[in-house]
Amino acid sequence: MRHRIIKQILNVVVGLWCLSGFSQTELKSKISDFLTFAPIESASVYIENTTIGTVSNTDGKFVLSVPQEYVQDTLVISSIGYKSFRTAIKDFDNTMDIYLEEDVASLDEIVLVAETRPKTGNDIVLRAIERFPKNLPEQPYLQKGFLRHKERNKKEYKWLIESAITLYDSSYASGAKDNLKINVEETRKSYDLRNVDSMFTYYSYLKYNARNVNLKSKQMRRDTIKTASLVKAIKWNDERINGLDNLFKGKLNLVRNSNESKALFGEKILETHQFTLDTVLVDNGRKIYKIKISKSKDFVGLNTKNIYNEGFEANGWIYIYWDNYAVKKIEYTLIAASDTQKKRSKSLFDTKVNHKLIMTYMEYDGKMYPNYIYYETPKLVNAGDRSSDRDREENKAKNNPDEQFYYTTQEILFTEIVQDAELVNEALEGEWSEDIFSPRPYNQSFWKNYNVLLESEEEEKLIEDLSQRTTLYKQ
Repeated sequence: MRHRIIKQILNVVVGLWCLSGFSQTELKSKISDFLTFAPIESASVYIENTTIGTVSNTDGKFVLSVPQEYVQDTLVISSIGYKSFRTAIKDFDNTMDIYLEEDVASLDEIVLVAETRPKTGNDIVLRAIERFPKNLPEQPYLQKGFLRHKERNKKEYKWLIESAITLYDSSYASGAKDNLKINVEETRKSYDLRNVDSMFTYYSYLKYNARNVNLKSKQMRRDTIKTASLVKAIKWNDERINGLDNLFKGKLNLVRNSNESKALFGEKILETHQFTLDTVLVDNGRKIYKIKISKSKDFVGLNTKNIYNEGFEANGWIYIYWDNYAVKKIEYTLIAASDTQKKRSKSLFDTKVNHKLIMTYMEYDGKMYPNYIYYETPKLVNAGDRSSDRDREENKAKNNPDEQFYYTTQEILFTEIVQDAELVNEALEGEWSEDIFSPRPYNQSFWKNYNVLLESEEEEKLIEDLSQRTTLYKQ
């Protein structure tokens, strides 16, 4: 009897020890500017010397799950232009807000530099491109991450997907088309309410896929279309415009795909972009160039199949480290500039901003890896029949612009890098699919300690409203 009691006690102790080994410590707080008290968006929050981390949302708030093995390590919170905040993870206080102070580079150090150092924004960017082979990964690797894919008009969300994804990249030197893969592992949330807002999508689908269909005479009313047909058209449009494959393998993956033919950040970059040095800031104790991106003599084009994605001018900012010329962050916007694109954008989207991209990078083992991606683009939905001026006026009167014009956003947070060749090869042996649109069962145990992006207060309210309504796929 005594031995049995001792054995039971030992089993409980071992069970508790195993549980603690897999437990997580949750850190959460709000990051603000020390002087203005304004929230700091997209600040990096990570465990020092690891790739485990997250970024703050538009409210400056974040949540980070820390594996038990790292509780004795240091938490770092940094943002370009501010002094970094450091603390032992075990001493972190979830009830206290974090305030970052502004930090600027020493002017004396900026002036006293070697003559061979590039002086203009154009020259600095060209030096950074020249250093891509040295600053970007040379060996195959995996990255684990979290995707939030949203679609909304000015009033409400119409679609939300949250997924865990894995990225495989064989190296910067290899072409992305055949040497970069994305796999959707799990799905946390999936709500869809787009059935009444996608008539133009259905029209486009028929135009490119249906044979012997007279589109001019076809009745384009929701009550004449089967839900299954509409779902098929929506998925087709999602994949050609909003698929992860396009984002990672296309021209907008500016740094990774700079060695591709006709790359935006390729050898002819100055024909479509100009760069002006604005100032030198500090990021986590390192000087960093802040460089303005503006238009050049030629328009920017994305060469998207079956979509007129040309006639843009670029603007934004690029941040490049002073010491090794590695790109830390790009804020990149493509605005309709040609007469054709301006008319198209106004008619279809009610905005000239067609593409808005933010990409930040983390340094690990001396190489720069993707850390956070934000991509926003307007979308062709509920556009109405534009066959005549009279019809356009009638549709304009019927359609509320706040409900008619839509845009899609994709946010991706990468939190883990796998370099071990055996683990990489083992992962590649399984089936891979970048399809974020296929519904998957919810795996509660998987998501329990998985690091995700924290929604803002506005997003929480809109998503809660979306989740309470009927979805397209349940009709």
